[in-house]
Amino acid sequence: MTAEVEMLVSHLPPPDLADALEALPYDARTALWCLVPDDKRGEVLLEASENVWGDLIDKMSDPELLQAMQPLDIDEQVYLLQHLPRNLTGRLLATLPAEKRARIRQIMRYADNSVGSIMEFEVITVRPEATLAAVQRYLRRLGKMPENTDKLFVTTRNKLLLGELELQTILLNDAQKRVGEVMEGDPVTFQPHEEAEKVARTFERDDLLSAAVIDADGKLIGRLTIDEIVDVVYEETDNDLRRMGGLSDEEDVFAPVSKAVKTRWAWLAVNLCTAFIASRVIDGFEHTISQLVALASLMPIVAGIGGNTGNQTITMIVRAMALQQIQPGSFTFLILREMGVALINGLVWGGIMGAITWWLYDDPQLGGVMTLAMMLNLLMAAMMGVIIPMVMVKLGRDPAVGSSVMITAITDTGGFFIFLGLATLFLM
Repeated sequence: MTAEVEMLVSHLPPPDLADALEALPYDARTALWCLVPDDKRGEVLLEASENVWGDLIDKMSDPELLQAMQPLDIDEQVYLLQHLPRNLTGRLLATLPAEKRARIRQIMRYADNSVGSIMEFEVITVRPEATLAAVQRYLRRLGKMPENTDKLFVTTRNKLLLGELELQTILLNDAQKRVGEVMEGDPVTFQPHEEAEKVARTFERDDLLSAAVIDADGKLIGRLTIDEIVDVVYEETDNDLRRMGGLSDEEDVFAPVSKAVKTRWAWLAVNLCTAFIASRVIDGFEHTISQLVALASLMPIVAGIGGNTGNQTITMIVRAMALQQIQPGSFTFLILREMGVALINGLVWGGIMGAITWWLYDDPQLGGVMTLAMMLNLLMAAMMGVIIPMVMVKLGRDPAVGSSVMITAITDTGGFFIFLGLATLFLM
């Protein structure tokens, strides 16, 4: 049976092996990893989620890791090294040739998730004075082009970028024309310190398949392709979803219980604190609740609809921020807009709930309190749904991290206080 599995593994492409490893619990995952051929392991690691890297790398010795890296391009080797433990990275770098080690160290100085950390270094360059016929002969001699090559880069002898030459331009124009006559002289370029997430939006907006990366002097140092951009978008989306749920970026569905507990306890502690504050608010109105027991059954409705409204607003604001749709002068407009939406929803749904409350308890005053409390809590939720992510950005924090926890805490505590406070004022 093991021989059959080993044969199957040897024929599976790296993306399929990566998917299989991610879908298995720890013991089965490590058993399958031991069957993966050494020459495939580097590619499989690159395709697999970083959440499972720890389990896989723990089963490899330094020579095995070095062997797994050998078939990879230098940009792929750098990516792998950047995500390994620091002590392991140092040991592996020490085994590399001095020239390659120096180049990798230079690349690793770029910030994580910057253009420099994900760019490729395999580029095809041509001179502006060359004819298209000469370019065609040059490409045929190469025999193979880097993946996702849709254009060549036109440079001077000292690598100063002059423009780009698309493959279709080479094929559709007179072979005797010179590159300088038909090239695109104002290409889209990026610098290595730029944020990869922002660059991804430019790729989407301009329908790019690849683009040049240049240094401060305008010299070509590499390129970005749609492959890296898709990885960036997927990783950022995945991380945002985890953070909004109070999970760490390393959360793995098949991780041991002890590890899962460690990655979740922080936000659970925050939730516990906010729930305790809400309970103290309720305790402050103990006399009111004891006099009118119906309040206890209506409180969750006020808090729940406020939390839902706040989360809707936060989701919209965080998305707009990610797409750079919010300008510095938009704050007042967004506050007024969201509060206008909340006011209408509060009047409509608060009125409906107030009427139902009146009918259920035969108390028009209680129905009025219900309507007013829902409206005020929705207004507060909408306002805080705009303020919280904007304040987090001002403080240099990711607005997706913990925003939903904070808005739920505010709408729960505020909703209880508003509802019970109004009940004390008008019904006691």
